[in-house]
Order: sequence, then structure tokens, then C-alpha cells
Amino acid sequence: MPTPAGHVAGARALPAVAIHTAPLVLPLCRPPVEDGAVVVRGNRVLRAGPRGEIESAFPGVAPTRWPGMIVPGLVDAHLRLDRAYGPAFAHGVTAVAGVANDLDSASAFGATGMGGITYLETHCPDEGTWEREGRDRLITAIREVDHPGTVGIAAHSPDPVVMEDLAILSRTFGLRLHIELGRHPLIFLDEVGALGPGCHVAISMPLDEADRKLLRVRGTAVAISSPFAAEGLLGGDEAIAFGTRTGGDPLTLARALLREAPMARREELARILVEAATTGGARALGMANGPHRIGCLDQGSRADFSVFAVEASARTAYTALLGQGAGRCVATFVGGRPRWRLTEGTEGAEGTRRLA
Repeated sequence: MPTPAGHVAGARALPAVAIHTAPLVLPLCRPPVEDGAVVVRGNRVLRAGPRGEIESAFPGVAPTRWPGMIVPGLVDAHLRLDRAYGPAFAHGVTAVAGVANDLDSASAFGATGMGGITYLETHCPDEGTWEREGRDRLITAIREVDHPGTVGIAAHSPDPVVMEDLAILSRTFGLRLHIELGRHPLIFLDEVGALGPGCHVAISMPLDEADRKLLRVRGTAVAISSPFAAEGLLGGDEAIAFGTRTGGDPLTLARALLREAPMARREELARILVEAATTGGARALGMANGPHRIGCLDQGSRADFSVFAVEASARTAYTALLGQGAGRCVATFVGGRPRWRLTEGTEGAEGTRRLA
């Protein structure tokens, strides 16, 4: 039987194209776009840019029109998991660094559809316990966790030999490390080889300049979990992200930091803070590059994005999102699939989704 023109025998049909438009699109990898659009095919972004250009390039696709602005999905870079955790899709969060202290919590979280990495926590107290059972138990858990996503190691042990072995295991298995500071001095973590671009740390207290410099040199990102902890980290040179710890709204934490900024720095700082909540979180999870990259709306990136009912111009986009975005998320998409919407149903291709 002849193969229709434009089709390859035995090839799968490409997923349908979807277009999402809004008065403002924040790609994050380049300047904001007024009257913008994002083109999605399957779980990937095809392109983001001016609505007129995109609709002309895809004349047969009826766009979904949203109010406010389309933003890359927010990333919560430090979250303690338990079985009662409810995904923060309503805050616009599409990926998390979730720390699970048992397989049930890790598996339950994996079923939510939230992106990111689930870190299996180990608290082995000493080298003897680690050699007898700790190492084998962790390796078994990594292999057997009922989880469709990416798994990492949350490394916590007072024993330097155990921590060194955990760092070696993470590199051997290609797993990322996540460490909550306050349990270990940074110099200790550096001596056991835990720091580096394959690790990110979470802090709730300020770091001194020596520690900040060490993290910069090692290429280790920092997840800030309180405004107090941000001291000295907002100059634009540090790799920072936000971690709510309990599953709250990253924009609320970022907004608290913006309130303290002098007027002369507000626009610059707002951009740094929005980047921390998106691309910064992606860097902390090692997901800012490659075919599964998140934190931006660029060709080939995963189609993780959120819609916020916030009106702004390109010039005021970042300050407006921080000042008004908390609690005003309209919809959240992970891999191009809708995971949360403020109201059920959509008014058709020519309509606009309205707030309840």
C-alpha cells in the first residue's frame, strides 16, 4: 500500500502542536516579550516569541489565550517530603528537590507528577554501621524505589568516612547530592569531596564571605530557605535558588527579599530573584542544560511553565511578578501537560480563561 506523501513508513506521528499566548511572556533566557506566545509540541518547547510571528508560522493551530504572563515553572530547591505532601502546582511550582527519609514517601511523591529530583536521605552514624548495612541499604533503595523520576542522595552523617563514600557513590552512579547546612561545616564537606557542581546545599542562616567564596569556587548552588539566609548572596555572582522546606510559595520568599531593597536596585534585584526561582533552581538540580532542561522557555527545553494573572510591561515584568504573583497562579503545566488550573474548562480558542 502506498505511503502518503510527507509520512515515513513505520514512523510515529509527531505530537500535536499547542500554542499558548499571553500579554507577556518571560522566557528568562532572553528579555520579556510583550504580546507573546509559547509553542509546545509534546513535552518540549518549540519556540517562544511574539504572538504575531508564531501564529503566522502555525496558521492551522488555534491558540489558548491566557491572562497576565507565562513564566517558566518555579523550582523549589529544598523540600522535606512526607506522605501528606500535596504538590505545589497551585503556586506555579513544576519541579522540586524533595528529600525523602523512607521509600514510601519517595514513591508517593513520585506518583504526583511533579518534576525535579527526589533525594533519598541517609543518616548513617558511623563507618562501622555504614560498612555492615548502610551502603547496601542505600544502593538497594536507589535501585528499588518505585519512582518514575530522577533520584539523588541527601547526604547526612557525622562520620567523614561515610560522607566521603557518599560523595564517591554519587559520582559513581551519576546521582546528585543535596546537603542541608547546619549539620556540617562547609570546610568539612569540602574535605570529604562532597562539594562541586553535582551538589547543592540548603541554608537557613547567613554564610560568611569565606564560605560564600568556597561555594563559588566549587560551583555549588545554594538554596535559600529564609530571607535571613540571603545575606551577601544577592550580588548576582552566586548560584542561588529558593527552597521553601515545607512546600510553600517560592514567590512569597522572593517578595520578602525585594521589600528590603533600595529603590535604585529594585528592578535589578527583582530580575535576580525571579531567575533564582526558575533558572537558579534548575541549576541547583543540574537541570539547566541538556535535553531535559527546565527553568527557561527556549527551543528544546521541557515545557514546564505557569501562568500568573499579573499585568505588567516588559520593563516592569520582574517586579510585578514578585509584587503580585503570589496566590495568582492560573495554570501550571509540566512537560506540556496541564497539572493544575484555577477553574475547570476553557472558553475556546478565541476566549480568555478568567479567574473564578
